[in-house]
Amino acid sequence: QVQLVESGGGSVQAGGSLRLSCAAYGYTPSGTCMAWFRQAPGKEREAVANINSNGITYYADSVRGRFTISQDNAKNTLLLQMNSLKPEDTGMYYCAATRDSKWCLGFAYWGQGTQVRR
Repeated sequence: QVQLVESGGGSVQAGGSLRLSCAAYGYTPSGTCMAWFRQAPGKEREAVANINSNGITYYADSVRGRFTISQDNAKNTLLLQMNSLKPEDTGMYYCAATRDSKWCLGFAYWGQGTQVRR
């Protein structure tokens, strides 16, 4: 059974940094895509960044240049380094993963989320 567990959220000030982690249990990232999404109160969930097993990354325009997504394959962990944080970066951040496709669509697995707040 696949389980994604996020951690690293917390309170931030404008200009600060946080690093989010997503530990993937029972999951093999080879040939797949993993991603970070976020949802602010009253807003729809939005894609923040993703990375596939070829190392190809995508960033939303709103975070490009400030956030970095990466994988620590030795620890089976997805990371999101967030720098130069803005008030609009607050919300619940979710980790997601595809079942067996490197195309970053149709995420089958989701974590419970970690909160980033002011």
